[in-house]
Amino acid sequence: MSEGKEIRFAQILEQVRKKAKEQNNCISKQQVREAFEELSFSDEQFFLVFDYLKKHKIGIDEPVDLDDYLTESEIDYLEEYRKELALFEEISEGEKEALILSAMAGEGGAQSRLIQVYLPQVMEVARLYTGQGVALEDLIGEGNVALTMGVTMLGAFQHAREAEGALMGMVMDAMEECVAENMQESDKDKKVTEKVNKVALAARELARELHRKVTVTELSAESGISRKYIEDAMRMSGFAIEDLENDL
Repeated sequence: MSEGKEIRFAQILEQVRKKAKEQNNCISKQQVREAFEELSFSDEQFFLVFDYLKKHKIGIDEPVDLDDYLTESEIDYLEEYRKELALFEEISEGEKEALILSAMAGEGGAQSRLIQVYLPQVMEVARLYTGQGVALEDLIGEGNVALTMGVTMLGAFQHAREAEGALMGMVMDAMEECVAENMQESDKDKKVTEKVNKVALAARELARELHRKVTVTELSAESGISRKYIEDAMRMSGFAIEDLENDL
């Protein structure tokens, strides 16, 4: 696949994932095939796409059971949270629309009530993002913050349905950003660990040969690892690499 096609593939795949999220984490094979039509994929390539989507908790032609991705503690938390939300009085669709219109007009009371109305929906959206390294409680927290901010921004929309869609879009964006940041942090932690382990292993091997701790200069000369790389690893480990000492 050419670089241009790879970029387009990534763009379409992200669009498919977002579409599935909007459809309760489910998408049909036909929708996927239509989305990738311009790339003229083979059946084998579509198999890989479907496999990727399934691994990311996206149901193909039928929804997945999201509870399968929850830990026991998350299931307990969800049960207690649902009990708390059940204390809020339910409203009809007509009442909700009137509430949205009032919130769009800037009425503080309507905005506060609208937050309560949408808390259960934020909880359900959060379930779509579990199993990706972020705790359910944290996802709900991020969604609730976005909801709280979002109800104050509805005045920019003309219709209640448009405002509602934008509001939940803000919630989903907040959760996706939270997951993405967590992945970036995990990658960073992994790179730090790899760097420290590489230097520690090299230092251990040289220390065994010399029967003593080794200096940064010695390790760099013998291993070919740059001095800066070694010093960075020392700082990252809190200067706790056992067989290594700084000679500055």
